[in-house]
Formats: sequence, C-alpha cells, structure tokens
Amino acid sequence: MSKSHVKPIPDDMHAVTPHLVCKGAAAAMDFYQKAFGAVDLGRLADKQGKLMHGMVRIGDSTIMLVDENPEWGMLGPTALKGSPVTIHLYVEDVDATVKRAVAAGAKITMPVADMFWGDRYGKLEDPFGHQWSVATHIRDMTPEEVEAAAADCSG
Repeated sequence: MSKSHVKPIPDDMHAVTPHLVCKGAAAAMDFYQKAFGAVDLGRLADKQGKLMHGMVRIGDSTIMLVDENPEWGMLGPTALKGSPVTIHLYVEDVDATVKRAVAAGAKITMPVADMFWGDRYGKLEDPFGHQWSVATHIRDMTPEEVEAAAADCSG
C-alpha cells in the first residue's frame, strides 16, 4: 500500500496562524465577517453548542477560533482583563475598514492617522477584547528614512 504525500502545511494556510479564544466565538466569527469582510470557513460545535473549532479567512490569512473553556485553561481577553497581543491587519482602505468595524461594534483605541513609517494606521478593540491594528501602506521608505522620521517624532 502506498502512502499519499501529505503537505506539512495545508494549502491556503501560513506557517503562523492566530488561534483566538473568545467568550462567544461564533459571535466573534459573525463580527469578523461584518467588520473585516471575513469568510466563514467552517464551525464545529460541541453538544452544548460551544464552538470547539471555527475558522475564518480575512484577505489571504486564516484565523482559528474557539470558545472559552476554563476547565482546559482556555480563557479569552475578557476573562483575563485584557490581552498583550495585537493582531495586525493590512487592508486596501484603512479608513473604510475602521468605519465598518466601528459600525459592527468595535471601539477605536487609536484614531487612524498617517504614521512616520509609511502606513496610515489605527487601532481597535473588538467586542470580544481582542486588539487590532489596521493599516494601509501609503509610502515606501528606506530604513534610514524611517529612522530619521522616528527621531523627528520623539523630540
């Protein structure tokens, strides 16, 4: 019997994939569809209806989701009173994306503005406590130009 070749990283996946724990992971998936245009790639719920595995695609990237499960040590940002992690999202139009995310329930934590490193950039907190930075690259800069611009910003 011959073995078929199985790719160690499946097609359409990247080596690093965020896996978010959420209180209400199915609702988070719905939010990401409204806020960021995510595509629902599937949901697997347990007998009680809690999401054991969900997956969405935003642009060319996948995010996995799961419901909180304290018995297994899986807690989301609301249970932990915050998260040190920020998910960075590049989009075609940062202003339109942030507006759509706010309309869907996100909170602006840093207004969108042109940044010294060449991005138009802002930050959000989603209704599930996850932090997002959202950007559109607006100008290419050399490392030296970025360093000089950073020095100008820091006084």
